[in-house]
Amino acid sequence: EACRGMAGVKEAEIDLNGTKIWIAITSSMSAAKPLLEEVKAGTSKYTFIEVMGCPGGCINGGGQSIVPSKVKNGKLGYGYKELRMKALYDEDELMELRVSSDNVQIQQLYNDFLGAPGSELAEELLHTSYSPKKPFNILG
Repeated sequence: EACRGMAGVKEAEIDLNGTKIWIAITSSMSAAKPLLEEVKAGTSKYTFIEVMGCPGGCINGGGQSIVPSKVKNGKLGYGYKELRMKALYDEDELMELRVSSDNVQIQQLYNDFLGAPGSELAEELLHTSYSPKKPFNILG
């Protein structure tokens, strides 16, 4: 719960088998900069920092449907990012499998074909890198 929401930096303390670790999640480079400066200075309390490039994280990323400007600008009285986030969280709560590594089909894919997570073949077939995409108008 502490890592959900639209705040620029979210943080949580987690007990991992008796070891306390601190994590931070940020969804912009400007919000990440102070955290990274602390790491550079050796003063960071965080064990793990996730930096997401899109405001709001992947719920607002380039792979999502293009949102009409009247919705994006809040003219309908609600925020589309918050609605998308709530829908994803609600759906996640109902899922029987909530961790991809527990998925039997994913395990079989690695066992029968890819070898192991991070293998050369897995990297070649499953990993990508950023490339700019030209927007298109889905509304005509």
